[in-house]
Amino acid sequence: MSFCKWVSFVLIIHSCQISSSSSLTSNGFSQIPPKFLALAKRDDFFDWMVGIRRKIHENPELGYEEVETSRLVRTELEKMGVSYKYPVAVTGVIGYVGTGQAPFVALRADMDALAMQEMVEWEHKSKVPGKMHACGHDAHTTMLLGAAKLLKEHQDELQGTVILVFQPAEEGGGGAKKIVEAGVLKDVSAIFGLHVTNQLSLGQVSSREGPLLAGSGFFEAKISGKGGHAALPQHAIDPILAASNVIVSLQHLVSREADPLDSQVVTVAKFEGGGAFNVIPDSVTIGGTFRAFSTKSFTQLKKRIEQVITRQASVHMCNATVDFLEEEKPFFPPTVNHKDLHMFFKNVSGDMLGTQNYVEMQPLMGSEDFSFYQQSMPGHFSFVGMQNEAHSPMASPHSPYFEVNEELLPYGASLHASMATRYLLDLKTSSPNKSYQKDEL
Repeated sequence: MSFCKWVSFVLIIHSCQISSSSSLTSNGFSQIPPKFLALAKRDDFFDWMVGIRRKIHENPELGYEEVETSRLVRTELEKMGVSYKYPVAVTGVIGYVGTGQAPFVALRADMDALAMQEMVEWEHKSKVPGKMHACGHDAHTTMLLGAAKLLKEHQDELQGTVILVFQPAEEGGGGAKKIVEAGVLKDVSAIFGLHVTNQLSLGQVSSREGPLLAGSGFFEAKISGKGGHAALPQHAIDPILAASNVIVSLQHLVSREADPLDSQVVTVAKFEGGGAFNVIPDSVTIGGTFRAFSTKSFTQLKKRIEQVITRQASVHMCNATVDFLEEEKPFFPPTVNHKDLHMFFKNVSGDMLGTQNYVEMQPLMGSEDFSFYQQSMPGHFSFVGMQNEAHSPMASPHSPYFEVNEELLPYGASLHASMATRYLLDLKTSSPNKSYQKDEL
């Protein structure tokens, strides 16, 4: 065989191999996750995701201020040829990949940063003083863009439409609530969300059926007395003493009123009052958060927090007003995973990573506004590990020393893409003749 003929033969064989492996379902649905993971681990694909994540990390933006982050997302979607709606919920972006027709499945990533100073010294440290991506939302946004790219490359195999939710303001702003209220997800059959975690090794995932994260709310109280000289307390009404007793009494709500088997938290994390060593101030402001896993317990906590603050203040001859900040920081419902979607998640992640790399997690008192989606449609939330066992333990979220192991990016992107693709295929297989309320976007 001549050299030219031999080269032609090799190229034909190689072309056939690529063609046979390009179909996600050529060897069955179980091969979709590992195929997506292999694609996401390609050097060019990985480097592209790392570049995006670092751009977002260098330019953190707070809730409803994600102007540049949103612009980056839109630019990348345009490069892929992915259509989108903007603005949604102020700075949110909603992308669409697939047939443009039902059924619809959604994937969600949050985009906002936190108001804190980054203490990690590295080449791509935050360039904005007092703002930092300390909860991994830069990675979440990047992974969803990665999923969009994978899905777009295999759009012809999608049996419906994947809705990409790039959400603003998860950190207390209730961006998910505004997305739901915008009506862009009203015909979605299911929604999936991921969160990075340093509590799992790279290549591990974790979640649970049912209650996963607590419902949460915030409160702020102003306790007013009568200012005076610190050496003459009898001529003043001390709001600092009143506030101190309020804080102690609030702790009794959990230790003496809550069922020990019904997890609840009340934490006062803010105390502002006075500016001099020898002056009793006129007023003090305290604030904090409360958490519970059931609506009943949450409602009871809210009621009792107000009662304790106002009545304890009265005992000390002070007046108190309580604000639950519902407009600025809406209450987050508990995050509760749908039973069938959890089994689906375990199957997909098991096909990708092996069943041994699924870790059943215990409920956490942290909260997530992903719960707003779950109030409107079946939803599932899970965690993707990033701890590198060869390095020292990574800092936890909301720490100024928080870091992201970028090796996790292919795992998150491919898991997103796999869940959306498999979910649509499963729907078609289980309900081939099912009619949907909404025919197209």
